Amino acid sequence: MGLVTEGQKIRNKWEVERFLGEGAFAEVYRVRHRFFGRQAMKILKLTGITVEEIEEVLAEAVLLSRLGHPNIIRVFDADTTETSRGICGLFTMEYVAGGSLEQFWRSHGARFVPVETVVEIMRQCCRGLAVAHSEDPPIIHRDIKPQNILVGHDNTGLRVRVSDFGLAKHVNPLTLHATTRGTRSFKGPEAFVDYQSDSCAGDVWALGSTMYLLLTDRLPYAESNEVDTFDTDRFKRPLIPPSRLNLNVDPFLDQILFRALAVTPKDRYSTAKELLADLSRWMPNRRKAHKELKESSNSAESKIALGLHSSPHEGEARKMADQALDLARQHGRLTEAADMMEESFNRWPELREELEYWVKLWRKGMSV
Repeated sequence: MGLVTEGQKIRNKWEVERFLGEGAFAEVYRVRHRFFGRQAMKILKLTGITVEEIEEVLAEAVLLSRLGHPNIIRVFDADTTETSRGICGLFTMEYVAGGSLEQFWRSHGARFVPVETVVEIMRQCCRGLAVAHSEDPPIIHRDIKPQNILVGHDNTGLRVRVSDFGLAKHVNPLTLHATTRGTRSFKGPEAFVDYQSDSCAGDVWALGSTMYLLLTDRLPYAESNEVDTFDTDRFKRPLIPPSRLNLNVDPFLDQILFRALAVTPKDRYSTAKELLADLSRWMPNRRKAHKELKESSNSAESKIALGLHSSPHEGEARKMADQALDLARQHGRLTEAADMMEESFNRWPELREELEYWVKLWRKGMSV
């Protein structure tokens, strides 16, 4: 049973439209604000929290949100509400129809995410995180992983936003019980010795782990059939170059990942800005570009590195896509149509290749 239900009114400001998902910290809902339209709401699973305590938890997220960087999620409001478990804290943020990077990754099915797309996603993550790392003192995310990175389209193309800044500061992330193999798989080796050793270099490790996953459909230093990731001996094994697992990856990206995933923090990029500098130097190999969609993972079961996931539903996804096409024909509803179409991609992978063109047009305000 969810913390709230569809159609429920919260604080006479928001109406719950539907459940989007959950993580270790919170359940996420799409809501509609009575004045400002569609937003995403995270309801914290911790009960008995006050508004003042929520504001303390969100202090870093609010600070970064006020900077208005396009690759950092905007936080709008914080409050408490009665839930099925008692009084819980909540906060609202901008709604990204494309969902999380995990969903984006899974929506490519047995195919690898194209290398150019991976590099662009990681560049945008680094731009957002570099703003946090440049604060005095630096703001460390502590829980970078695909579930905390949001991906969607706007009028400039694919846009990435880093979310959930500061939430992991108030707990030990290594003891969280996530719904998938998440947090622990994206923590650097030093965190298993001292969980208070979080640093900018630790965030860089998490970015490197995320990039490695997107390029290879595997986690670095972990076998795809491992149930747990507490075995620190895995860090003693040589890192498999991503180019051995995905023929579209070149040696330059191998070297970037070897440095981002250096076992010793001092050997890594020290901040996201340093990692961004090398990612910005990368240029695609055009001779390989035509092979991107042909190269694939080993099987349709390739996207299991973060655990099993609910089976995609083609019929439901195509129904949503058809509804989106109908909405696009109605005056003033292109944004709503694009939102619905992006949601459909996460339910059936093949729709992304087939219909993503429409989303790109609609985000630019164009219809046919």
